[in-house]
Amino acid sequence: MPYPKTLAAVLLALLVTACASGVQTRPGDTTSFEQANYQFYRWRSQPLDNSSNSLDPVYVLDPILRREVDTALQDKGYVLDPERAQFSVDYIFAPGLIMGEKSADATNIQTYPTVIPNRQVNQAVVDNAYALGGVKETSNIGLQFNDIARNEEVWRVVITKIVEDVNEVDPERIERNAHEAVTRGLRTLPPAQ
Repeated sequence: MPYPKTLAAVLLALLVTACASGVQTRPGDTTSFEQANYQFYRWRSQPLDNSSNSLDPVYVLDPILRREVDTALQDKGYVLDPERAQFSVDYIFAPGLIMGEKSADATNIQTYPTVIPNRQVNQAVVDNAYALGGVKETSNIGLQFNDIARNEEVWRVVITKIVEDVNEVDPERIERNAHEAVTRGLRTLPPAQ
């Protein structure tokens, strides 16, 4: 009898973890990538040179993202070999904004539910409206895979993550987020033949 309870607890924990991550991916169609039977790849651009030791997020992210993509591609059987490369990998990093969810209890005048005289106040609804509503800043990474011989894009994935703290650049948090984002983003990419 303890087996079903354990299984239910594990499934619930996985569900909560998946929902709480905040990473969204929009992968492209893999048909043309899969038909080409790629095995070797290279990076399209050189790593960023951070000679001034800048803490700008793009300088912190560049080596981490390249390492995570290399690891994920090698786990799928692709080989980093600039001499024999059949496709190239590049990325675009851009901050963005997304609109939060509007509460069902909000009006066109007030976007958040508020206290209405002579009515019960549901504080949870008010708190959720503030947490989920409004504009959220995001970090967006577009990974682009290009066929070298044809010089055209064969696959892409756009990864979006809500930024928890815009003012703090934490390399360890960026590393955890990049690992999760790349793992999810490359999930639909077929393994090397």
